[in-house]
Amino acid sequence: MRKIVDYRKILGVDKNVELAELKSVYRTLMKNWHPDKFTDSEESKLEAEEKSKLIIEAYHFLVSIAAETRQQTIEDYKLTTTTSGLADFEFKNQILTVYFMDGSVYEYFDVPKAIYVKLINADSPARFARRHIYTNYVYRSTSKLVATA
Repeated sequence: MRKIVDYRKILGVDKNVELAELKSVYRTLMKNWHPDKFTDSEESKLEAEEKSKLIIEAYHFLVSIAAETRQQTIEDYKLTTTTSGLADFEFKNQILTVYFMDGSVYEYFDVPKAIYVKLINADSPARFARRHIYTNYVYRSTSKLVATA
């Protein structure tokens, strides 16, 4: 997905980056781009604010989709995707957002429109999703993001 690639470019990491390295890169970039360091002009301070916001956004997003993060929550994910029914789902810009009956919400990235159309037309969307979506696409939980925001 373009968003993932862009965020990796912002932080200068590849797809195999581990959380410890990601954190280190993030801290280094934030030290370099912290707005308090740019006191010479208002323009440079505003640029640093924008850059630091982008770095923070990229970091939090990449942490949320990291393999280590998903591994820590795999049991909850499996429980939700195997036992909870679908409450609703929506598709926008190759991101499929699935709302589960247990209150969990997951985003799946790089989902082709053809897969979404098949999901809509499936006799059992939940069964289709278990077979073709849950294990095939990069995902992240957004229910925790909303709860902690």
